Amino acid sequence: MEQAIKVIGIGDDGQAGLLPLYRRWIMESELLVGGERHLAFFPEYRGEKLVLKGGLTALVDKLKAEQRRTVILASGDPLFYGIGGYLAQKLPVEIYPALSSLQLVFARMGEAWQDAYVTSVHGRSMQGLAQRIDGREKVALLTDAENNPAAIARYLLAYGMTEYRAFVGENLGSASERVGWYDLEEMAVRSFSELNVVVLRRQRPGPVWPLGIPDECFAQRKPDKGLITKQEVRVLSLAQLALTPTSVVWDIGTCTGSVAIEAARIAREGAVYAIEKNADDLANCRANMARFRADITLVHGKAPEGLEQFPDPDAIFIGGSGGELAELIRVCCRRLKPGGRIVLNAATIETLYQALAAFAASGFATSITQAQLARSKPILELTRFEALNPVWIITARQKTGEESSQ
Repeated sequence: MEQAIKVIGIGDDGQAGLLPLYRRWIMESELLVGGERHLAFFPEYRGEKLVLKGGLTALVDKLKAEQRRTVILASGDPLFYGIGGYLAQKLPVEIYPALSSLQLVFARMGEAWQDAYVTSVHGRSMQGLAQRIDGREKVALLTDAENNPAAIARYLLAYGMTEYRAFVGENLGSASERVGWYDLEEMAVRSFSELNVVVLRRQRPGPVWPLGIPDECFAQRKPDKGLITKQEVRVLSLAQLALTPTSVVWDIGTCTGSVAIEAARIAREGAVYAIEKNADDLANCRANMARFRADITLVHGKAPEGLEQFPDPDAIFIGGSGGELAELIRVCCRRLKPGGRIVLNAATIETLYQALAAFAASGFATSITQAQLARSKPILELTRFEALNPVWIITARQKTGEESSQ
């Protein structure tokens, strides 16, 4: 194939929204590729039409051998959550965008959109959306038939995100265009056209949870309350995990979910996977996830069983082992991504010893911080300090080449 393929963006108004030059390129082409809806805009086309279905790999392989003049039709801006970016990596293409649905929906709102957080739930899971958008003033969402405005509203209501109001743009640019504002409760029970964009606008401040959420804010198991990674130790452990906004994190023995929830609020564009063996703790963890707007993957199980379903992590926190510490550490060391970290909290010297031996057996370097903390407590009109149990915070990582040779 010698000549570049033209990828032309098209809106819901079909040919009417195209520049005359683009229409001429389409009509003069010999192969027109696009979705059924796009191809239907050109009933008079005389060349071959190829309906775009399924994966793009087969299409790329076909087009690499194609000698005819080819045009590919794509919705709106092909480089905005479209096929343009993928095709540009595989084929010689020239891309000619139309107005994107995002531009149109903000135009209908009469609002600037350079400050909007933009994400897509089109063809992908909504999981993790809560922590990604929490606290943002303006959020634009690309949707699909399953993750439609009603489903988005129900999801947000499950996390108590009622400070948002939604603007929905349906069939933008077409004769059947419809736009309007909705409260989440109203949007949750309405039906919408399959072609739509949702913009969330914060109407009032929502709750703010800084790093180091107080222990008493978490739902915990009763009557034996206190099975939680304490606030101060939690902050120190999170610092040792060295999380980034895109980190993939495991929390093993999550209990109330305090570490997993704080990790999710740091790794907002990443993902957090938590496992817990106690059913009562799982219920508390789910309640805490909803309260603190952290949509993590939570599994009922006793690690290391169950970890095989998680993707390889950038960071692992081990808060409990269920008595199989050596095997658990071996699995974690094997699955950890290069450059990642494992942080383990040990409350006994036996656990400390076993952990250090297990990390050494896997060739990992370790460093230890002993956290010996006390909190103030009133006594009559005076103040005293009450000690917390000492905790050893073990941080493990793969040895560098220089460390391995020592």
